[in-house]
Amino acid sequence: MIFEDKNLLSDIVSESKKNISKKIKNDGHSVYELEADVTIPAEYILMMHFLGDIDVKTEEKIRNYILKIQNEEGGWPLFFNGESNLSATVKAYFALKLSGVDENSKNMLKAKEIIIKKGGAERSNVFTRILLAMFGEISWKTIPTMPIEIMILPKWFPFNLQKISYWSRTVLVPLLIILHKRPIANNPTGKNISELFIERNSEKMFIENKSFLSRVFNLIDKILKKVEVYFPKKNKEYCLNLAYGWVCKRLNSKDGLGAIFPAMVNALIALTLNDLKDFKKEIVIARQAIDNLLVVKKEYAYCQPCVSPVWDTGWVAYGMIENNADITNSVEWLLSKEINSKGDWSETKPLLQPGGWAFQYNNSFYPDVDDSALVGMVLDRFNKKKPSKKVSDAIERTRLWIKGMQSKNGGWGSFDCDNTFSYLNKIPFADHGALLDPPTVDVTARCLSFLAQLDNKKDSLSIKKAAKYILSEQEKDGSWFGRWGTNYIYGTWSALSALSLVDFEDKEKVFNLATHFLKTKQRKDGGWGEDGATYDRNHRDLAKASTPSQTAWAILGLIAAGQIQSENVKKGISYLTNLFSEKKNWEEKYYTAVGFPKVFYLKYHGYAEYFPFLAVSRYKNLRNLNYQKNSYGV
Repeated sequence: MIFEDKNLLSDIVSESKKNISKKIKNDGHSVYELEADVTIPAEYILMMHFLGDIDVKTEEKIRNYILKIQNEEGGWPLFFNGESNLSATVKAYFALKLSGVDENSKNMLKAKEIIIKKGGAERSNVFTRILLAMFGEISWKTIPTMPIEIMILPKWFPFNLQKISYWSRTVLVPLLIILHKRPIANNPTGKNISELFIERNSEKMFIENKSFLSRVFNLIDKILKKVEVYFPKKNKEYCLNLAYGWVCKRLNSKDGLGAIFPAMVNALIALTLNDLKDFKKEIVIARQAIDNLLVVKKEYAYCQPCVSPVWDTGWVAYGMIENNADITNSVEWLLSKEINSKGDWSETKPLLQPGGWAFQYNNSFYPDVDDSALVGMVLDRFNKKKPSKKVSDAIERTRLWIKGMQSKNGGWGSFDCDNTFSYLNKIPFADHGALLDPPTVDVTARCLSFLAQLDNKKDSLSIKKAAKYILSEQEKDGSWFGRWGTNYIYGTWSALSALSLVDFEDKEKVFNLATHFLKTKQRKDGGWGEDGATYDRNHRDLAKASTPSQTAWAILGLIAAGQIQSENVKKGISYLTNLFSEKKNWEEKYYTAVGFPKVFYLKYHGYAEYFPFLAVSRYKNLRNLNYQKNSYGV
C-alpha cells in the first residue's frame, strides 16, 4: 500500500525526533553503541588472560554475549546472519575455553567441528596466528617477519610506515614490539586449544594468495627469517626505543592509541613488555582506554571496536536541522572537537594547515576526512541561519584542509592522501588486504557534497576532479561500490547525493542508470536491504532482508536524482512508516556498515534511527514544497 497520509507522516517525524532527542547528551553530542563481530569481545578476554589480570564478572558477561551470538551451525560470523568465519570462531572458542566453558559442551563441540572442517586453527589469518603464538599454541616461525627495523625505513623505501594507513600504522608499531619480544602469555588457567589443530607442530605459513607478487614477497619473508638474527643488536635496541616513543607520543590518554581497539590492546601489551618497567602510568591509562569501550548490560557485555560520537552527532544534527530544530548545543560541541594540530597526514602534506574532525572523541593525530566533510555541511547549514565568524572560520579551515587532502586521481581517502601503494596488500602480513587507505567513492562523494554545498569558486577545479573520479568508478549496472557502508546501496546514495549538485556531461544517462539500479533492488515489502556478503563479487546481489538504514539511503539517493515522485520512493516511505507505526521506532539486526570488506564489519546502532529519520523528513519537506529538488550535500 502506497503511503499518502500527510498527518501520519508528520506524526512519525515528530515521534522519531523525540526518540532521537532523548539520546542527545546535555552538551549537545550524540553517541550510539558500535558493535563489531565476536573477535573484539573475544580478544578482550584473551587480553585479560595474557596479562593475568582477570575481572571475573566482566569475563562472565562477555562469555554470555559470545554464546548469545553463536550461530546455529556452531561458528561465529563476521556480521549478523553471515557464514561462520574461521578466525573469528577460533578466537571465540579460545575465549570461551579460557573463561571456563567445558570443551565437551554442545556449543564447543559444534564450534570445534566448524574449525576442523575449515582446515584447523593453523589456517587462521595472520592476526589470529600472532595471538596463538603469544599463547604458545603455534611457533613464531609461522608468523610473517616484521622486523623492528621497520621503524627507520626511509620514505623512499618500498615499505615504510607512511605508506600504510592510519589504522595499520597504529596497530603495527606496538605489534613490532610484540613481534620483537615474542612473549608468552601468563595464562593463569594453563588451558590450551590443541584440539583445534590438524597440523599443530607445522611451521608452514598458510598464505592463501598465490599471485606472482605474493610469491615474491613470500620468498623475501623466507630470506628475512634466515638473516634477521644477524641484524645488529644495538640497532634493534635503537628501533625498539623509537617504537616505544612513537606509541607513547600517540597514546591519546583515555581515548587510546588511534582510538581503535586493536591498536589499544597492542599498545597495552607492548608497554607491559618493557624490560625497565618504565611505563607504569601509561599502562594504567592504556588499560582504562580499553575498558572505556565496554558496553555492559544486565546479562551480558561486549567490547566496541571504537566509539563514533562525531559521526553520530553529525548525522543527528543533520536530521535535526532538516526539521528546523535548534542545534546550537551540538554545533558548540562539534566546534570544541575541531583538531587544530598536525597529525601523521602532515608527513605527506607538510605545508597544509590543520583542520577537520576525528571520528572519535579525541584522536588528534588522525582526523577523518569523511567526518570532517559531514560536520562541514552541518556547520554550513547552521551558519546560513545563524551566521557567526566562529562558525565561518571553522568552515573555512575545514574547506582548505579537505581540499589539501585530495588525492591526485581526484578522490579522497579517509585519513591519508594518495595512500595507493596497492602492492603492499600482497605482503604475507597483509592477508586481510586492508593495509591501505586509498580514495573511495563514498568519502569522495561526501567531500564533493561539502565543497559543492559551499559553492566557492575557488573550489571549481577540486569539484571537477572529484566528479570525474566518481563518474569513472560507476559500475556497469549503474551502482557505485560502498567502502564504508553496505554496500552498493550506500555507495550509490553517496554518489548521487554529490553528483546532484554539479553539472557534467551525460548527467541524465548516468542518473537513469543509477536510479534503475536502485529501483530494481527494491524488495517486495518496499524496503531495501543488502548483505555483507556482497563484498564478495560472487554474492553481489545477496539480500536477506530489508533494513531501515539501507532503505533510507536508497530513498535519499532516488530523491537526490529527482525521483521523489516515483512509486519506488513512495513504497520505500511506506515501508519505513509502517515499520515505525508497529514499534514506535526503527531497529535492525543486520550489520549495514563495514570496517574492512571481507574482514571486519560494523553495526552502528544509530543507523536505524537517524538515517530513516532524515529520509522521511526530507521526503515530507520536499513534498510540502511541491517536490522541489534538494539543494544540500546529503
